[in-house]
Amino acid sequence: MDSTQVPLFVERLLDLSTLLKHKSHFLLGPRQTGKTSLIRHTLKEARVYDLLDNAVYLTLSRHPERIEQELGGRARIVVIDEIQRLPHLLNEVHRLIEARHVRFLLTGSSARKLRAGGVNLLGGRARTKHLHPLTSHELGKHFDLARAVQRGLCHPSTSRTIRAQTSKPMPGRTCSRRSSRKA
Repeated sequence: MDSTQVPLFVERLLDLSTLLKHKSHFLLGPRQTGKTSLIRHTLKEARVYDLLDNAVYLTLSRHPERIEQELGGRARIVVIDEIQRLPHLLNEVHRLIEARHVRFLLTGSSARKLRAGGVNLLGGRARTKHLHPLTSHELGKHFDLARAVQRGLCHPSTSRTIRAQTSKPMPGRTCSRRSSRKA
């Protein structure tokens, strides 16, 4: 790979394992910034519920207690990806944090949907971290200022998708069509 090609996975500065040692967290950020990829690469032992998977979504929407049943007797780290799709699940998360001391990583691109829904935001039981597009430090030798100015700092595969959806380059664009809106 030459220095202009960005690897498929870029090591991020945010260390999820360290974050989750003592407290649950919301991990929020624009779409396509690498939240799910970061989880796949750094939390391999975690139980992951992907709410974009229709079967998982339907099961947990009908039976939120399924999380506890699948954990068995072990307290561990649980990831719920795209939590904004099923905000009432936060009541079960709250219960498991209190009763079983389970640590959760709850990801999403829309904090606005959670706040607007008047749901349980876990009142001090979970901190919030934001994952932003790649930084020049994270990209290292693969950082290209001209490309960053023209296309943003998302992974190049995301930039190709954006270019295909627009007729001209979008300076200042981060990672998705909606990422420029305020959360």
